[in-house]
Amino acid sequence: MTPLRQRMIDDMKLRNFAPRTIEVYVSRVATFARYFGRSPEVLGRDEVRAYLLHLVHDQHVCWSTFNQTVAGLRFLYEVTLGREGVLVHIACPKQPKKLPVVLSLEEVARLFAAIVGLKHRAILMTAYAAGLRISEVVALRVDDIDSGRMVLRTRQAKGRRDRYVMLSPRLLTLLREYWKAARPTEWLFPGDIPGRPVTAGTVHRVCVQAARDAGLGKHVTVHTLRHSFATHLLEAGTDIRTIQVLLGHRNLKTTAVYTHVSPLAVETTRSPLDRIGPLPGEPHP
Repeated sequence: MTPLRQRMIDDMKLRNFAPRTIEVYVSRVATFARYFGRSPEVLGRDEVRAYLLHLVHDQHVCWSTFNQTVAGLRFLYEVTLGREGVLVHIACPKQPKKLPVVLSLEEVARLFAAIVGLKHRAILMTAYAAGLRISEVVALRVDDIDSGRMVLRTRQAKGRRDRYVMLSPRLLTLLREYWKAARPTEWLFPGDIPGRPVTAGTVHRVCVQAARDAGLGKHVTVHTLRHSFATHLLEAGTDIRTIQVLLGHRNLKTTAVYTHVSPLAVETTRSPLDRIGPLPGEPHP
């Protein structure tokens, strides 16, 4: 590891950045350095601009990757290197708003039925039953299950916040069956490396394969299960503020996207016009 990379990592740790954020920023900066074959210390505004144009015009990266690169380079130059103005007038563009992919209850059942192995089924059913991110489900520990209060604890999730989510009785039964078979001690879902949890990559591959085996004609990831969890709660009449808390969203606007995903929520919402009394000469519906 180069001294500059270590300094950047240390600077982010001092600011309590999430491990995933540190990993992404360092990766984006490393890719930038490899493109020019030189240390970022000897590169400047012209090289940054040329590289960002390369990402857009040649690599056709998504706006999320572009924004991560800008954020990583801005931190490197302005914080670690103390060089103001390298990224002046370079903004992070707004990403196009797309509605998330959501599975129906029948499709969720087909997905779970296609999963081979008790451990993998337990992982994906936990993600759906509690609406967890992939990073949250792989980081669960055995003592995060509170069967007395029927809640699951997620530690230091996105935004470095702990939160509690519901523990489904059906999920608890499955997790008890899994625990009897696997006997995990620290991590609820241990990986192949001793003392480490299962990787997000492994869980992602399991989910994609299960969707393929189930014959689902949709792009399905673990995050699709989280979107489906929120949408199904909304369709069941759960208050959107409650859904916001369960998902760990800071802003209610983030949660409100599910009102656009669920046609049932639209169909069952009564227009205020229908609450106005009949007008003179108006035909009865």
